[in-house]
Amino acid sequence: MLKPMLSYGVAVLTCIVLVFLFSPFSAAQDKSYRIGPEDVVTITIYAGGEEQHTSDVTVSAQGIMNAPFLGSVRAAGLTPSQLELQITKPLAKDYFVDPKVHVRIKEFHSISYYISGAIQSPGLYEMTSQASLLELIAKAGGVSFTAGNVAFIMRSAASHVMQGEPIDDVMSKSEPIKIDLRGLLERGDQSENPLLEAGDVIYIPPKQALRQSASKVYVEGEIRNPGLYDYQPGMTALSVCIMAGGFVKFSAPNRAKVIRKKGDEVEVIKINLYKVQEGKIADVELQAGDRVFIPESWL
Repeated sequence: MLKPMLSYGVAVLTCIVLVFLFSPFSAAQDKSYRIGPEDVVTITIYAGGEEQHTSDVTVSAQGIMNAPFLGSVRAAGLTPSQLELQITKPLAKDYFVDPKVHVRIKEFHSISYYISGAIQSPGLYEMTSQASLLELIAKAGGVSFTAGNVAFIMRSAASHVMQGEPIDDVMSKSEPIKIDLRGLLERGDQSENPLLEAGDVIYIPPKQALRQSASKVYVEGEIRNPGLYDYQPGMTALSVCIMAGGFVKFSAPNRAKVIRKKGDEVEVIKINLYKVQEGKIADVELQAGDRVFIPESWL
């Protein structure tokens, strides 16, 4: 066990060094940052060569802020320089002669990511700017020695995980982005270091979990017992549905789908399981990792 621990210790150190080498931490005040809900903004107004006003303003959950002299102003989605311009124009019209407005982000609360799995400190992280995968891994203390060779990124899924939804369920409902973790940490391959989006969930499966997922099939949708089932050679779409308790009242087995990943591509196989039951068409033989989806009836 000593060798993999040393290897990943080096990988974690390399990870943190690469962050400092390649990531501009000054981006916290980068003009490209877009203000979001709950951010705290410091607004300073100059006119006549003197400071006329300064205050800290919190952006509401709806993206609105109470700007000095002006009242409600939409701030979410704007860069600091865009907000400066939005405030300056009405101030110049009604309040000051040639005012200068400076906007600085005092507290960042709108960019958060959730990371879990084989990581030293899993959890929700608020960042001061848009982060790369490598930055987030470093922020979370690096990967543990149990980490496998891949990481998965699920877009806009943080709220589901924070509400207690299992990672396997979140993954089965999305098309996660697969990252070559070894390539990133051991070879410094920056093509495997994407910028994250607010609300992303990053999952780094342990080696054992990866072996498990490779031996399962997923059944979801309008089925009595959706979830993971052990893959067996010869298993078919209909047989796994039977294992899952069968169809519910408002299911539509005639529009069933088998969703299969082939590298970076996804194959969707449509099948009418009513016709399979009647012996009119052949069933679809499953592969490990397949997802069988039973939609809801239109009636």
